[in-house]
Amino acid sequence: MRYSVERHASRPISVNGLMLKQLPIKRQGATEFTFSRFLVPHLSEFQGYSMFADEDMVVRGDIHELFDYVANDKQHDVWVVKDQERFEWPSVMVFNNERLKHLTPEFIDDESNVLFDFAWIESVGGLPGEWNHCVAMKPSRLDAKLYHWTQGIPYWPECRGFPEDKYWFEEYEAMVKSVKWVELHHNTKHFKPVMKRMLETQYGVRIG
Repeated sequence: MRYSVERHASRPISVNGLMLKQLPIKRQGATEFTFSRFLVPHLSEFQGYSMFADEDMVVRGDIHELFDYVANDKQHDVWVVKDQERFEWPSVMVFNNERLKHLTPEFIDDESNVLFDFAWIESVGGLPGEWNHCVAMKPSRLDAKLYHWTQGIPYWPECRGFPEDKYWFEEYEAMVKSVKWVELHHNTKHFKPVMKRMLETQYGVRIG
């Protein structure tokens, strides 16, 4: 997810994971980000716009298009893709941080606040459907800008079989791709000691 955001962004973008042990809340659901997602405005010091997205996604568009989209519509507190099932709304949220100062750690940790009901805001705006296409839950499409494998990423064989899977594998392969070590280091000071160690440990060749 993080790699795909950065790879397709036209300008620098900061992408941070929500690690519960690093956050000022304790409330946890099925995942560490079940409730910590609502802490994003607090973590952004209630300034500007921020976005939350589940980790089982791949972004194919320029994420700045999404921020430009909401910047021209200041009347809402949060934006979601409304043409999904309602329980999927919180999987992609863009926050107008300065209007959400009540989303404090104490508010989020209070279990009497459901949070997923969006009762904590006055107005929910809509994002284009291409920014949260739920694979297997909607008819296949190959022109979306954000793909969401909400039933499971195609890393697992049980979750494969959809045309959109090719985008997940494309981002994965681009992320792990590298040049050969020799191509990278043949003109550096590291080349000789590494080759010497390899010859000695793998081939038993002693080099003085």
